[in-house]
Amino acid sequence: MRTLRMFGAAGAATVLAATAVAGAHAAPSPPPAPKPQITDAEVDAALARLTGFVTDALRTTGVPGAAVAVVHDDKVVYLKGFGVRRTDRSGGIGPDTVFQIASLSKPISSTVVAGTLKNPADWDRRSELPGFALKDPWVTDHVTAADLFSHRSGLPDHAGDLLEDLGYDQAYILDHLRMEPLSPFRASYAYTNFGLTAAAEAVARQHGTSWQKLAEDTLFKPAGMTHTSTEFSAFVNAPDHAATHVKTSAPGTGSVTWSPRFVRDPDAQAPAGGVSSTATDMARWLRLQLAGGTLDGKRIVPADTLATTHLPQILSQAPTPPLDHTGFYGLGWNVSYDDAGRLRLSHTGAFELGANTNVTMLPLEQLGIVVLTNGAPVGVADAIAEDFFDTAEHGGPTTDWLPFFARLYAQALDTGRSTTDYAHPPAGAKPARADSAYTGTYVSPYYGKLTVTANANGDGGLTLSLGPKPMRFPLTHYDGDTFSYVTTGENAVGRTGVTFKDGTVRIEYLDATHLGTFTKQ
Repeated sequence: MRTLRMFGAAGAATVLAATAVAGAHAAPSPPPAPKPQITDAEVDAALARLTGFVTDALRTTGVPGAAVAVVHDDKVVYLKGFGVRRTDRSGGIGPDTVFQIASLSKPISSTVVAGTLKNPADWDRRSELPGFALKDPWVTDHVTAADLFSHRSGLPDHAGDLLEDLGYDQAYILDHLRMEPLSPFRASYAYTNFGLTAAAEAVARQHGTSWQKLAEDTLFKPAGMTHTSTEFSAFVNAPDHAATHVKTSAPGTGSVTWSPRFVRDPDAQAPAGGVSSTATDMARWLRLQLAGGTLDGKRIVPADTLATTHLPQILSQAPTPPLDHTGFYGLGWNVSYDDAGRLRLSHTGAFELGANTNVTMLPLEQLGIVVLTNGAPVGVADAIAEDFFDTAEHGGPTTDWLPFFARLYAQALDTGRSTTDYAHPPAGAKPARADSAYTGTYVSPYYGKLTVTANANGDGGLTLSLGPKPMRFPLTHYDGDTFSYVTTGENAVGRTGVTFKDGTVRIEYLDATHLGTFTKQ
């Protein structure tokens, strides 16, 4: 059966025929298991390069600060902070500075769940959570924690994130995922923060507790991760925390600075993106991961349920240059295998509102790195991790990783932007009708109530209000019954179109899954 899966039926027949011809005693031997290849001296060389590379990356990009930890053979061999916590006041970053780690929360959360399970098969139990359902009742009845932690439930990419941007809470978002269209169950990969969140919350409910309490009792306390939390309040109230920063352009000068302009509260998706931690604590978690669930001689997470998180669950990326390696997603982990057959585990975290993180491990080499930064993603965290491993494996970087990842993040930032330039109406644009043709209350079953009001200052113009604590967006006329506004939040895409037609209003960037049309009441 293994031969059939690897080569396909025709290829397997050829192999079996050749084996038969060669004789009964010519059964092929399995390939040898991969062996460790990185020496202590090569790790030392990579460590010697690390400080200079981090310093140069921060200087080149302007990202305010970082903290880095490296674990090798169950020892923390590097632990250092760089830069400042905030650009508008004094205060340097150290190993115990608290960062928002964004999607590094996912492998942390899969570690928590693994710690609650008695055997690996428990990952495949149905996820049950009041208020949570998917559009297909059969899928709802069969979806498991493994499905949701590996993003193979069929939910669309980042389903629910736009509701979070508008201010809806976790209960509302999970309740409304049932309206999202589904792609084939267990046959399609789409990254979903709130799918994973639903699975984690279901596990917490099965244990009769909150997600924060479960994480604390199962992992944080036993592992001595004393400055790690899943709650935003713990992060923002920590005296030694690194504020999030975004690039800010000075009007008329062309100069770019980094400023702590936004505050990102990810409580609604705490298991997927809400963890805050320090380089010190993350180093302890790296040691636990590389030791198969033990730390300082104490068993914290069962070895088999933790090992299950490291297995490929679904294809996430076909081979692409420059590495041309197939990518898989496990349970909260990106999973891949290098040319030597070694397992490689990694994850990146990114808040467009001001954080970028990375964890990368080669378990066979007992080597791992975690990088925390307090700037919007421009590639710094990923470049530091890749340059470190590249140097350890090849004696030096084979790629200029900082511009490489900068390009990837720039491309990702453009995803979802409208192909229409709403800032520049077309020649011969039709005038809008009277404000009264557009004002009123509109409703979407998914996004809730939307109101359009005429500005009260007498200068004309319209304002659109949306969300549970209505966010107000001034509308700019574009052409005829089409207007635009500037989007905000983690998933902002610049200007988006707002089109009125036959008693409805459609918001372009909310309509990727055809849920962004509101009907007038």
